[in-house]
Amino acid sequence: MSKMWAGRTAGETDKLADDFNSSIAFDSRMYRQDITGSMAHAAMLGKQGIITDGEAEQPINGLAEILADLESGALSIDMTAEDIHMFVESELTRRLGDLGKKLHTARSRNDQVALDLRLYLRDEIKVIMSEIKALIAALCEKAEENKDAIMPGYTHLQRAQPILFAHHLLAYCMMLMRDIGRFEDTARRMNASPLGCCALAGTTYDTDRHFEAERLGFGEVMQNSLDGVSDRDFGVELMSACSLLMMHLSRLSEEIILWASWEFKFIELSDAYTTGSSIMPQKKNPDMAELIRGKTGRVYGDLMALLTTLKGLPLAYNKDMQEDKEAIFDALDTVKLCLSVMTPMIATMTSLKANMKKAAQKGFINATDLADYLVKKGLPFRAAYKIAGSLVAKCIAENTVLEDLPLSVYQDYSELFDNDLYGEISLETCVEKRSSEGGTSPASVEKQITLVKEYLAK
Repeated sequence: MSKMWAGRTAGETDKLADDFNSSIAFDSRMYRQDITGSMAHAAMLGKQGIITDGEAEQPINGLAEILADLESGALSIDMTAEDIHMFVESELTRRLGDLGKKLHTARSRNDQVALDLRLYLRDEIKVIMSEIKALIAALCEKAEENKDAIMPGYTHLQRAQPILFAHHLLAYCMMLMRDIGRFEDTARRMNASPLGCCALAGTTYDTDRHFEAERLGFGEVMQNSLDGVSDRDFGVELMSACSLLMMHLSRLSEEIILWASWEFKFIELSDAYTTGSSIMPQKKNPDMAELIRGKTGRVYGDLMALLTTLKGLPLAYNKDMQEDKEAIFDALDTVKLCLSVMTPMIATMTSLKANMKKAAQKGFINATDLADYLVKKGLPFRAAYKIAGSLVAKCIAENTVLEDLPLSVYQDYSELFDNDLYGEISLETCVEKRSSEGGTSPASVEKQITLVKEYLAK
């Protein structure tokens, strides 16, 4: 395939250099966006009289046919082409002759690649947001199933206070809802067309950039042509949003791994999302959760790769910027893959409520409520704290729990203890009383579930 720049140089590029320079192996996935952008550009050239209406109609039809042939498999992308832009233009020229060569009037590959990438990522963001919503829905449904499941809440990975398992799951719903907000913000700032910025300085032709932008669904055009071709902030923003999302998925994965272990045994994962051991027949390994946790570092690396690529680049376009796509595409592919596995893994996991409650009882996580009981009877908090701590120590020494200590033992520590104590320190009461907005009480959790459902229904 002849080079776009043929005429400036007479020498042939070395084969290894050709391969090194080529990007079609990864930018070919943008063929739909490249063709769509070219159709809008042809329509603008015709509208402005830069080419005639008839000359515009033929490339538009020709591009539509190329797209249809690619979609049906009748045409395959030539992987020897330098990039997807060159492939589409060469195929159009093969079909239309010299008329196909007119398509590149008032356009450069610099604004073309910037356009294709924005169009492609805009589509990908919609897919990712849909996947996140599916995960939120799975978590919310699992929360509804576990509105009565009491578990230990942790700080420092030490049992701290009783919470509902539903409350814990809903925390991840809130994180994921914020993630969607970040993707929405990224899409909004991305929604400006660079088409017409050309190589870096605009063009001498009387173009209508707003016409092109409107046809392609952009809300505005890039206001500075240098910025239009060299900006990749939208890629960094998108990968930052991906990294935060992966951090949330990784935290959830870590908890799933812990909860599924024999040391916790709060949940049972479906066999469909676990593996066995090659030599230990008793093993049921949470490999999918572990891989999500591991792939988080990969997405972080993609973000750092792009930031590092961009940090020293002068304006406007430099070939270094070809490195943006592999990193961005890898991050997107990884995020979508992880979401596609996480959602059914959550939907099919089984909660072991009895084990959760037993762990809550053995963790003495109602000790704060025991101290609060004495404070309500008039004892200073520090004195109440000391008595509660002493009673916990006695329970540990005697291998029992606070709920099972006789009242007579309590009264050895303080005369303020009475029969109403047991109702106050029951785990159900401890959860019920934490009714502040956003808290773990059943009423509060019900409100959170409603909030999530309303968000998903919007």
